[in-house]
Amino acid sequence: MLLLLELFWSFFQVGLFGFGGGYAALPLIQNQIVDLHHWLNPEEFSDLITISQMTPGPIAINSATFVGLRMAGLPGALIATLGNVLPCFIIVLGLAWIYKIYANVEFMKRILFGLRPAIIALIASAGVSILITALNGAEATSLNLDSMNLISLLLFLLSFLGYRLLKKIDPTWIMLLMGIAGGIIFYFTGF
Repeated sequence: MLLLLELFWSFFQVGLFGFGGGYAALPLIQNQIVDLHHWLNPEEFSDLITISQMTPGPIAINSATFVGLRMAGLPGALIATLGNVLPCFIIVLGLAWIYKIYANVEFMKRILFGLRPAIIALIASAGVSILITALNGAEATSLNLDSMNLISLLLFLLSFLGYRLLKKIDPTWIMLLMGIAGGIIFYFTGF
């Protein structure tokens, strides 16, 4: 019962403070499930983000469902997911009511304008953390050229360049191709 309450409260906080969507919530999710409760280690967290990207739905909800299922089975998945969704539901109802009344007030426009840079910073921070883990391993705290996984770096660069240069390609295809390439490389090299 205590674990279910911890799951609910942890993902309630993620849902409550995860402004900007899944990527902006990644540092909050990481803090709760890796740093605070140790439900996953950093490498498992990186895998969780990858799986959450490949499955339909928001990252935060997929993460809540996965962690809840892993820690407490189906009840844990339901409780963690409910904890993640409930604050959003309450906040959206309240904001819709406020926005309906004050939509044309300049102060409201300024608040929304001020939130944008903070959200971008949170997304960038989460992206850098995941990149460091993917290229240098779970224990790394910074990019280190000596211990960098060069195959991961190559796949990252191919994905990045493919997406930036060939903007007509759906990102799903890039993920699929890089997953296949990673599988083939692992099969032949064991790396």
